[in-house]
Amino acid sequence: MKRLSFLTRTSLLLGFFFGVDKVLAFVRAILIARQFRLSPELDAFNVANNLPDLLFALISGGALAMAFVPVLREALTLHGREVAWDLFSRTTNLAFVVTASLAVVIAVFARPIVRAEIGIAPGFDPVQQDLIADLMRLNLVATLIFSLSGLVMAALHANQHFLLPAMAPVLYNVGQIVGALVFSPKQPYTLGPISLPAFGMGVHGLVYGVILGAVLHLVVQVPAMVRYRFRWTPSLNIRHPGLLKALRIVAPRLPTMLFIHLMFLARDNFASRLGQVGAASSLTYGWMIMMVPETLLGTAIATAILPTISEHAAKGDWSAFRETVEKALRVLLALSLPVAAVIAVGLRPLVQFAFGFDPADTALMTWTTRLYMLTLTGYTAQEILARAFYARQETWRPFFSVSIRLALYLVTGLLVVTLFRDLGAPAIASAELALTVEAIVLLAWLNRRLPRPVSPADSLLRGILAALIGGGTAWALLRFFPGPEVLAAILGMAFGALLALPFVRRELRLLFNL
Repeated sequence: MKRLSFLTRTSLLLGFFFGVDKVLAFVRAILIARQFRLSPELDAFNVANNLPDLLFALISGGALAMAFVPVLREALTLHGREVAWDLFSRTTNLAFVVTASLAVVIAVFARPIVRAEIGIAPGFDPVQQDLIADLMRLNLVATLIFSLSGLVMAALHANQHFLLPAMAPVLYNVGQIVGALVFSPKQPYTLGPISLPAFGMGVHGLVYGVILGAVLHLVVQVPAMVRYRFRWTPSLNIRHPGLLKALRIVAPRLPTMLFIHLMFLARDNFASRLGQVGAASSLTYGWMIMMVPETLLGTAIATAILPTISEHAAKGDWSAFRETVEKALRVLLALSLPVAAVIAVGLRPLVQFAFGFDPADTALMTWTTRLYMLTLTGYTAQEILARAFYARQETWRPFFSVSIRLALYLVTGLLVVTLFRDLGAPAIASAELALTVEAIVLLAWLNRRLPRPVSPADSLLRGILAALIGGGTAWALLRFFPGPEVLAAILGMAFGALLALPFVRRELRLLFNL
């Protein structure tokens, strides 16, 4: 029997844990939604997360972590583990100090940040704005913990250790579930003979669950750091050559991540102006649902190939680099299209069953999610293509592409809140189609820099055909199946996916030979 390649095994491992993570995320979301419904309190909780998330992404989680993997991998390859850990320590020390300083500023000015016309939620009433400010301050505690945990994850990826970093998000969700089951409720949950404690904290309990999850996210990765003989250097000296190189490489990544998270802040700003209770939460949950297949496909494969394509780039082996990127892109294009189609078709009965919403809230969340599903293929492609440039240590290209995406997003959002306000949250979700434009731009730029272009057009066509077959099958079963709608939706999605598989069998074989 043929042995699976390292990248395939890693992708499958990551995909498994990402899958567990998303299942727990759904459990968490369902518990929260059934407690709070699409309410002003839930809107406040969801809106309060995004500025702390921006701070984390800029300092360590996204900006530094993704660009840091190739630099740390290079240090490990050329200079050994001792030099690499010294570089990691100095970088982490600096990231924590900067994060803490900015967190204090945000905590002090939380209310003006929420209420400003270009702030987080100018359209909400003053009581809701004050609640957002309070929740945001609490969220900053988790952000401080993540400033360490995010870089620990990057360091383990650079060592090609993926197991414990893949488990970390799972435990983060466990912490949030504890918040929903124990910290928030006024009445205790009963699980068989066991009656759970109920702290009665309301929506604030959800944030304490976030903090607990952040602690678990960090702690679970510590054994791997011990295994790789981590040694901490207590220094803030930024003149270390490796740190200076890392900062130079990450510099363009900072505005890239800023622009990406500005879109989430803009989304909340636009949603607060719609006068539609639940708009912010439906956008949050719709994005979360779309991110399930995106994470299982795009993030899993892109995370797995980054160290490998970084090594190809460091050696100047552009043939192997192009081949790896093209294989991954073919897999993602062919699989994401039918997945998006069957989910979009079968979604409504599942939303109503799982979240227990009334028909109006169900319709709002269903259509918002369907518009997000249109962005799935572009998002998965963007994951691979952006990492291709980071592997080449060319971080300005993703910045320019996300600038185009941000401009398109803002124009679309402004049009919605000024001219098409009655369309509500789904219209704001449609602005994320700018992701597809970004992916096309990145592919064009990458092809200009390779000896031979990446050309996945035939896989794209097979994916479109598979989407038509799979989506059509799911619709037919949902429309004509005589049983309950939930069962019809599940069967339609399952049979639709099965009938789509033969059309993308080449890409399925590629998945096992990345």
